[in-house]
Amino acid sequence: MGALHAGHLSLVQKALSECDLVVASIFVNPTQFSDPADFEAYPLDIENDLAALESVGCQAAFCPSVEEIYPEGFKLKQLDLGGLDLVLEGGLRPGHFQGVATVVHRLFDLLQVDRAYFGLKDFQQVKVIEKLAHGRGGNLEIIPCPIVREASGLAMSSRNRRLNPEQTAAASAIFAALSFAEEELQLFPVPPRALKLEMRKMIQASGLLQVESIDFALAESLTPITDGEALLDRYPEGVQAFISAYAGEVRLIDTHRIVPHGYAASLG
Repeated sequence: MGALHAGHLSLVQKALSECDLVVASIFVNPTQFSDPADFEAYPLDIENDLAALESVGCQAAFCPSVEEIYPEGFKLKQLDLGGLDLVLEGGLRPGHFQGVATVVHRLFDLLQVDRAYFGLKDFQQVKVIEKLAHGRGGNLEIIPCPIVREASGLAMSSRNRRLNPEQTAAASAIFAALSFAEEELQLFPVPPRALKLEMRKMIQASGLLQVESIDFALAESLTPITDGEALLDRYPEGVQAFISAYAGEVRLIDTHRIVPHGYAASLG
């Protein structure tokens, strides 16, 4: 959606290493914002975005108008996303993933790409888009790409531009909490309820961040883990942790695999 950073450019660079022609799309999509104020505040920097794309060798940029994407007005398609749009982040932001899927579906129609590259910071979004691509048929391949982080561990995001220096420093606690969860589970069978309490304390210790949600889910199906006492290393899939938190009015999200796939089987 623009305000490009090194995380976005890493997607372009991976695409360039695997494809003959790479097109980057830049479009701030109004239908995926549940809060109009968040849409109005979203950072725009098209000149620097185009310069950044050129600097890494991207051959083309597609920067459509709202009218090109929504010629009939803001109509969501209500695409079949297998319920992936209703859980976790979808429950916190009703309609968000239908908005994402609608605009991505339209971009795929317009650009007719063979591959599309998406960052795993929006882990659930990647799963939603994989479902969308499968429903479209054809040979479109979705390529998930690793999260790019600041030296502090903070996941790169266009919204980070809206943080002041103190908030930026405090926000590193989000990934620290995710890493803590992974490390704890390698040592002890910590139940989810207790683990979430410790993670929340870590994130909110500075007084500058307010946790909105900490969730654990099965990594492939995105089935939320709701049992606060069931041990996380005993599930048939890996476990993904999701955090959303506010620094002032800026909403930050991050995610991390805290239990690898196959861990339960390795325990015998």
